[in-house]
Amino acid sequence: MISVAIDGPSGAGKSSMAKRLAADLGYTYVDTGAMYRSIGLYTLRQGKDPADAAAVEALLPQIHLDIRVEEGTQHIYLNGEDVSEAIRTEECGMAASAVAAHPAVRAFLLDTQRDLAARQDVLMDGRDIGTVVLPHATVKIFLTATPEARATRRLAELRQKGQPAEYDKVLADIRQRDYQDSHRAVAPLRQAEDAILVDTSEIGIDESFALLKKTVLENI
Repeated sequence: MISVAIDGPSGAGKSSMAKRLAADLGYTYVDTGAMYRSIGLYTLRQGKDPADAAAVEALLPQIHLDIRVEEGTQHIYLNGEDVSEAIRTEECGMAASAVAAHPAVRAFLLDTQRDLAARQDVLMDGRDIGTVVLPHATVKIFLTATPEARATRRLAELRQKGQPAEYDKVLADIRQRDYQDSHRAVAPLRQAEDAILVDTSEIGIDESFALLKKTVLENI
């Protein structure tokens, strides 16, 4: 089986690029970030602090996640509810970063993620796919861009969805996520030694996709 691991910081375009590339190559796309966001969402709904490891671990037996592809689009279900849109808020993003720091949460999801890769050709994105989840992936990519470039893109995305946002706040959130993700004790965000760096700071979406696709195809 072929596995492509794409890691990188928040707002680098991993999910949108990975989803598009998986469809183009005929691979199954696995959005690990959606899994963590779903756990973050459930934690918030239960009125618990996502940074409280014991509280989050106690909730895990209540959580059942299911990934389904419907009309070509991946949907994630939390205890039977399609939360694909509900998990895309900034609050859920911060909660995802917090719960992802807990070893129990990572262990809870690890077997599911590896099992998906063992059964089919996959393209998986996240923070620690190439370093922890799929250390023997066929191709490893570290997709990144400057915090400023990522903030500009995220702001445009939020405004397109009709969500009010300010550049300074979006940039601050991205920098906070970067710090949290790279300084957590368990599986911190970092570029795997054998990962290929792809920086899209200075190029647009279509150019970024073309560069990503070319890099993957050259290394399969």
